[in-house]
Amino acid sequence: MLKRHARAACTALAAAGLLLAGTTAAGAATPQKSATAALRPGDAPAELLTALQRDLGLTPTQAKDRLVHEAEAGATAAALRARLGTAFAGAWVDGADSATLTVATTRAADAAAIRAAGARATVVGRSLADLDAAKAGLDRAATAETPVRYVDPRTNTLVVEETRPGAAAGLMAATGTDPALATVVRTAAEKAPRPLYDLRGGDAYYMNGQGRCSVGFPVTKGTTQGFATAGHCGRAGTTTSGFNQVAQGSFQASVFPGNDMAWVAANTSWTATPYVKGSGGANVQVTGSVLQPVGSSVCRSGSTTGWHCGTVQQHNTSVTYPEGTISGVTRTTVCAEPGDSGGSYISGSQAQGVTSGGSGDCTSGGTTFFQPLNPILSAYGLTLKVTGSDPGPGPGPEDPQPGGTWKAGTVYAAGDTVTYGGATYRCLQGHQAQTGWEPSVVPALWQKL
Repeated sequence: MLKRHARAACTALAAAGLLLAGTTAAGAATPQKSATAALRPGDAPAELLTALQRDLGLTPTQAKDRLVHEAEAGATAAALRARLGTAFAGAWVDGADSATLTVATTRAADAAAIRAAGARATVVGRSLADLDAAKAGLDRAATAETPVRYVDPRTNTLVVEETRPGAAAGLMAATGTDPALATVVRTAAEKAPRPLYDLRGGDAYYMNGQGRCSVGFPVTKGTTQGFATAGHCGRAGTTTSGFNQVAQGSFQASVFPGNDMAWVAANTSWTATPYVKGSGGANVQVTGSVLQPVGSSVCRSGSTTGWHCGTVQQHNTSVTYPEGTISGVTRTTVCAEPGDSGGSYISGSQAQGVTSGGSGDCTSGGTTFFQPLNPILSAYGLTLKVTGSDPGPGPGPEDPQPGGTWKAGTVYAAGDTVTYGGATYRCLQGHQAQTGWEPSVVPALWQKL
């Protein structure tokens, strides 16, 4: 058991001859700091403790004690592993606060030393080294039908997950692995592990494996994740691959000319993030979509030329390309080049729009136009991925809702009116509403009538 003060744990380790130690010049052992003193689990940030309580169902005391016990358990298990050598068969902790450390061995004679170190002892038939060697043999021949393999020290077995009946047995037969070593677990093919990638404004994507454009802003539509981009980059049904050429998704809707708007739904390997790729690849956080006035600074992120800034020149501009006329775009002094199409324009932390077209380049300078984002969100029922918004004094989930026509997720244009809490408000700046931006608490966006 490890539910004790760190000093008691160290005393138990010393009694077993397992206290971590250095040597003096004369060769005498010199005790080192306990794991608690060295790793300082008591300094864990409040955010970590809160997450442990939320996700593991712990009390505040259990969360704090768990970190202390785990620090000591790690040191104890490491020391015992060194002492037990080839007989060591794994270690694990149990209990809400990780107070119980169990160490497995293939030699019954080791039990006394394990208990003296403050841990529970269990004697098993296979060493960790033997099971690891068997797993290594499976790893060399495994396929997607046996997607996960691991050693479970609690059961002293090699676990093999299979998506097709008989796949694990076939793998063991092909590698000469004793089936008695293994526990086979069935898993649905759609639940097999997959790589996970982030969607980020400004990153490259490829259409049908050929042309290249840039992600505008990551969005969600219900449980589907994806991104807004330029309509001229692809038509509905056009498939996309990501910056890494991994299959990504497909265009769900696209308009060009007339407007220059589209959105791509991503597959489950990709996750929408509230970021745009900034200078040097740093993440720039997106917290809303408030359209900024003429003269405002605006920066653009694209997969060809990266991060460049300028100013907003005019809103509601019409441009005639060889393919036709688009209206409602914004003219800027930001430069861009081919491949930057679809990429993000952002003012401060507020998303502005996606790159449509322009003239010039980023060597001599140029003029570009962006399709404002809010019309894209409104047209396709998308929700901009945001974070960092202060919920302010608005109603919480347990508070009575004031009622009215205002609704989070709705895109409002300047001049729109809503009711909220028994009052009427006029929208001052176009934006997508979100919790924390209720009309009563954001006079920058809403005027009470």
